[in-house]
Amino acid sequence: MSYLGIDIGTSSVKSALFDDRQRLIGQASVPLDISRPQAGWSEQDPEAWWAAVEATLDRLAAEHGLGGLRGVGLSGQMHGAVLLDADDRVLRPAILWNDGRSGAECAEIEAAFPRAREIAGNIAMAGFTAPKLAWVARHEPRIFEHVSTVLLPKDYVRFRLTGHHVSDMSDASGTLWLDVAARDWSDDLLEATGLNRAQMPRLVEGSESSGELLPELARRWGVTGPAVVAGGAGDNAAAACGVGVVTPGSAFVSIGTSGVLFVSNARFSPNTAGAVHAFCHAIPDTWHQMGVILSAADSLEWLSRITGRPARDLAAAVGAPDRASPVAFLPYLSGERTPHNDPAARGAFVGLAQAHDATDLAQAVMEGVAFAFADCQAALAAAGTDFDSALAVGGGSRSDAWLRIIAAALDRPLRLAADSDIGAALGAARLALCAAEGADPHEVCAAPETLRVIAPDPGLAASYREALARHRALYPALKGA
Repeated sequence: MSYLGIDIGTSSVKSALFDDRQRLIGQASVPLDISRPQAGWSEQDPEAWWAAVEATLDRLAAEHGLGGLRGVGLSGQMHGAVLLDADDRVLRPAILWNDGRSGAECAEIEAAFPRAREIAGNIAMAGFTAPKLAWVARHEPRIFEHVSTVLLPKDYVRFRLTGHHVSDMSDASGTLWLDVAARDWSDDLLEATGLNRAQMPRLVEGSESSGELLPELARRWGVTGPAVVAGGAGDNAAAACGVGVVTPGSAFVSIGTSGVLFVSNARFSPNTAGAVHAFCHAIPDTWHQMGVILSAADSLEWLSRITGRPARDLAAAVGAPDRASPVAFLPYLSGERTPHNDPAARGAFVGLAQAHDATDLAQAVMEGVAFAFADCQAALAAAGTDFDSALAVGGGSRSDAWLRIIAAALDRPLRLAADSDIGAALGAARLALCAAEGADPHEVCAAPETLRVIAPDPGLAASYREALARHRALYPALKGA
């Protein structure tokens, strides 16, 4: 028996095949392009996702065989708007999570419906799905008139796999249409953007079945028996299932292009004042909170581009700092979510002198990102959430220097585990196993073995407490500059 996890990312689609003991059999990926027709816009063609899924599954079927496939799980980039007409035809390119065109519509939604934050548990942000539809209604009214169904990116792939319009609780939480505490669509929130429940997909838990693989696809890939397609999850909730962050108080820090501090919760715990994301988890009766940084490892990649030095070399040159850098860096190169919710925020270096070089700048960048994680930690704490340690995942977790810096800034140990880079695909496959076999997701989504622990250095943590106060004073001082 085998289980498939398909991760529909922004830059690629990755499909990974696992056996019934969750051992990786094989994986395949296809890159994706992003269209930016105007400044601040970000779009993709949904057909490109499907073509990539077909290509990865064709490859896995040819190289490893899919005859014993029992379940398929889906993970995907959140918040994207896929608009279908009554014949299930795509009406326009999908507007993605990192598209900023709907800022005015966010303000109008909250002004017209003051309880929006209370019900959705989140601030109306341009990245979310509902403001995108409000933008379409205003600027593309002919398209809006023909919208029969709104799907999220992974759920469009599900439609192509099963023929059904279905979403899961975790991904639906990022639309601003979900009553997150009740785990159901909110008719009031839908009405605020001129939509209704009939235009929304059916909701299931991530570990439940949403349908079966279409017979013609089963024949194409040589699947010999019924293959259940699980509800799946948004990318971060799927990653949490992949790395075992499903019990209350467990946490991970993702140092990817963007940054995420993710903590699992036993109850719905919003903090909209701190721009915390409070979402349903992918498994029943569980929620989670996220603090989100828009430019984490991307900040170091930016420095790499302007210095001409590879990011890994910059990080290696930083080594093991014993005190905070005299240079401060704000990592708001693409605006910021937690805690500022300010798409217009911008990055800055402060405290530069003639003696400073690229290594000093690299340390400042790595510390600036670490302090942004500390801001996320404080925002979660304001909602009553704490954690004893966090699993470190993402490309930035390959840098020991960065892990040491983040551990000291959070004053919490960071744990490293094997195969964390396939967390989202593994999490999706784990949800597929649960849906296909009726297994308990808490047992299936177990934490991996810890390979190493990076404990916070007391001296560095003390130095960072002073530097963090300086970091927090910079945003209000430079806002609008």
